[in-house]
Amino acid sequence: MTEPTTRPPSFAVISGEQVHEAIGGREVQVTRMVEAAYRLHGEGATVNPDSYFLRFPDRPSSRIIALPASVGGPVGVHGIKWISSFPENVADGLPRASAVLILNDAETGYPFACLESSIISAARTAASAALAATVLTGRRELRAGFFGVGLIARYLHTYLAANGFSFSALGVHDLDPGHAAGFKGYLERTETAPVTIHDKPEDLIRSSDLVVFATVAGEPHVADPDWFSHHPLVLHISLRDLAPEIILSSYNIVDDVDHCLKAGTSPPPGRAADGEPRLRRRHPPRRPDRRGRAARGPDRGVLAVRPGRPRPGGGPLRLRPGGVLGRPADGAGVLPRAQTLRLISARAGMPPLWMRNAATSRR
Repeated sequence: MTEPTTRPPSFAVISGEQVHEAIGGREVQVTRMVEAAYRLHGEGATVNPDSYFLRFPDRPSSRIIALPASVGGPVGVHGIKWISSFPENVADGLPRASAVLILNDAETGYPFACLESSIISAARTAASAALAATVLTGRRELRAGFFGVGLIARYLHTYLAANGFSFSALGVHDLDPGHAAGFKGYLERTETAPVTIHDKPEDLIRSSDLVVFATVAGEPHVADPDWFSHHPLVLHISLRDLAPEIILSSYNIVDDVDHCLKAGTSPPPGRAADGEPRLRRRHPPRRPDRRGRAARGPDRGVLAVRPGRPRPGGGPLRLRPGGVLGRPADGAGVLPRAQTLRLISARAGMPPLWMRNAATSRR
């Protein structure tokens, strides 16, 4: 019998404690890793198919999601995340989300690791939002408001602070007064700026330069565009909070257009009063190559909103291709050549919204 020239990799199980030890205190390094992954995705070096949702007729608010992916380049690994979202857990003192990540060897296809992944998912979500905030605003001292104060909100605060943001004031809003008070206490232990609990969502939004939505809302509940008339940066992590009126009156930037327009997120309902779609693809999607990767090009995944009536004194959002991610130039946003952060709409004089893709957004 011929001796195999390639041997399968050994298999390891990595606990949540080990994951926490590996990434805790390395927020900047994790953010740079997320940036590198976005660049590979923008270059077409990833395979990122649709997520698969397991839903339950007797528990409509709960779901378990399978998210397969492959990353090429220097990473060279395949894998799948299996993550559950059971909002009722919170009332019982348990985290809403739990997850595992299976990694497969790129050469043999053999699985070589099973990792606890709720921590990885939370860190990735926070790092992507902090990266977006770094790119989309030239300011580093902001009034920040947290709308929804679960575990993800804490990760977001940690990653924003680690990436150089400071806060002159902090606001908190949550439907559960106990959760709001607990998050206020957490912020007061880590920040010197005053922290205010806002009973009304409007008060939180109007008093913030940076608004973080990290809720478990199943449908839009914030509908008045005038609340955003001061043009804050909105990190719309939970993806189902904002009504179409707000989406259509904003600059919208997402990390993956195709994923973001699925799973009942806020962007798809953007339709005119007559039902005609207001959100459309600027160029038809290019066919994938033989390896299943989308074709490269500056139009990859770009959507555009049909022009509405522009506000006086405003101008289009200009994003300069070919720049260095994270280094604003002349007040304009900067994108890598393949447009890793994809522009959906450009409406004059409107606040920017950053939205995580629907399949992987977490509270």
